[in-house]
Amino acid sequence: MAVSLQTKYPLRPITNNVPRTHRSSLLHVRVTCSATTTTTKPQPNLVVEKRLVSPPLASDPTLQSTWTHRLWVAAGCTTLFASLAKSIVGGVGSHLWLEPALAGYAGYILADLGSGVYHWAIDNYGDESTPIVGTQIEAFQGHHKWPWTITRRQFANNLHALARVITFTVLPLDLAFNDPVVHGFVSTFAFCIMFSQQFHAWAHGTKSKLPPIVVALQDMGLLISRRQHAEHHRAPYNNNYCIVSGAWNKVLDESKVFEVLEMVLYFKVGVRPRSWSEPNSEWTEETKISNNQA
Repeated sequence: MAVSLQTKYPLRPITNNVPRTHRSSLLHVRVTCSATTTTTKPQPNLVVEKRLVSPPLASDPTLQSTWTHRLWVAAGCTTLFASLAKSIVGGVGSHLWLEPALAGYAGYILADLGSGVYHWAIDNYGDESTPIVGTQIEAFQGHHKWPWTITRRQFANNLHALARVITFTVLPLDLAFNDPVVHGFVSTFAFCIMFSQQFHAWAHGTKSKLPPIVVALQDMGLLISRRQHAEHHRAPYNNNYCIVSGAWNKVLDESKVFEVLEMVLYFKVGVRPRSWSEPNSEWTEETKISNNQA
């Protein structure tokens, strides 16, 4: 007597970390497994049909700026300008120059650290359903699959999410404080955070296509360099998270700060970071496509 069993399952991991806007181009992988039980030894047969997900094209609507994006970037820039103006005007009025300048420098240094901590968090924890930051988590996972696409994003498309945060954060500070030292820190820190995604995009750019001033700032270490950030997109994908200047990357990586945090979170709440898993194709840059697009 023979019993035939046939089951079909979609392989869910294939769609992990693929932005929802690109899933329309995905043909599900189907596995058909059949086994026949007879008096002889079962002979299972496994048939795998695999179709690749196409990378987003330069004309993809998800890479284009909308008027909503532009308005948020304009609002963010307005709050930054107001904070900077208060710092300059207040400094002139009170004859303070050194203190606001030092506060601005501190804002620049701490913005790089902040970008690294945030980048580490969304690279390793949460998913597209995470409240507030789910969209950014999804975007960063797609970025690990096709890093070069960030250079195809239009300016406001790339910055609008951070611009919205900066608007709601800096505007109350503009209204509440007039201290030039406070605004020296706030304006510089907020500027670096809001434009960190643009610095990030430049770190993926082709040197010959970047503005000379950007290349000079990267070479001086004032902006994250292409060489340094390239290490973040190589195995084991758990270093060089800072994307403003990258000044904190060596300190954080050599002291294993993020590895310690990952261990603490794992033993306290049982959550494993994505960096502990063997990187699959979703985390691997498609070099051939990248080179063709560069």
